[in-house]
Amino acid sequence: MGVLNVTPDSFSDGGQYALLDAAVKQACIMVSAGADIIDIGGESTRPNATPVSVEEELARVIPVIRAIRSNSDAVISIDTSKAEVMKRAVEAGANMINDVYALRQLGAIDIAASLNVPVCLMHMQATPESMQEAPSYTNIVEQVNEFFVERLGACISAGIKKENIILDPGFGFGKTLQHNLSLLANLNSFKVHGCPILAGLSRKSMLGELLGKQVNERVIGSVSAALMAVVNGASIVRVHDVAQTSDALKIYNALHSVN
Repeated sequence: MGVLNVTPDSFSDGGQYALLDAAVKQACIMVSAGADIIDIGGESTRPNATPVSVEEELARVIPVIRAIRSNSDAVISIDTSKAEVMKRAVEAGANMINDVYALRQLGAIDIAASLNVPVCLMHMQATPESMQEAPSYTNIVEQVNEFFVERLGACISAGIKKENIILDPGFGFGKTLQHNLSLLANLNSFKVHGCPILAGLSRKSMLGELLGKQVNERVIGSVSAALMAVVNGASIVRVHDVAQTSDALKIYNALHSVN
């Protein structure tokens, strides 16, 4: 899954793809480099991010979705928590919903059920504005698993097919470095729910803490983390550096194809 933020304030690539032509060009580059899914976001979810209106988010993402759909048959994911954006994005050509609030915002779960597309449910403690203010858990793996049980139950009761549900433990969303490492080390434990696991570690602050590097210096760290996520059970990795990650996964997959 290649990340395409059409925002002015995302932590890694904010502003780079806010213009339509730049966004479409980047999407085509990522698909050529090996991305199966393009994840389009019109509202930053970095720590202390400022929320945007439905109208602003729609103005950012809908033209990009339409343009990419007319140029590519790649899977398009809409990274949003707003029911109206989900609806309009799928109508414009998106094939999937990626929600950091796990369909807990007003109307989201019912809209997602009516759209009948795959949905990714992410765990987040608190909100983007406050999530990194002293996050605390008694046992993070157990608590994230409990969250998944609750959200799976709610989604299935609302009419969402289980085979359409993907789970994301939410690296960096209300977690310390040690919390993130525990999640990565125990990623396989989330497969108990019978759903694909998505891992998004690309360029995140946990890598900065581990490596002492700025955002634009975390490519090797990001690729390494994505590879470890796949080794530990992830079916989808959400990345900025598609070509480099694709190369690493080709080597990993080649080794697993040897008898």
